[in-house]
Amino acid sequence: MRLLILSVMIALSLASCGRYGPPSPPGPAADITYPRTYPAP
Repeated sequence: MRLLILSVMIALSLASCGRYGPPSPPGPAADITYPRTYPAP
């Protein structure tokens, strides 16, 4: 029973490490260069 509780606690602590939402580059939006659309060949 202790092993089950311990494994659930570890899984929950690791699952909560991520950030909410899609990834975004740091800095103001005006300074972000990418993603850009590339010209068709």
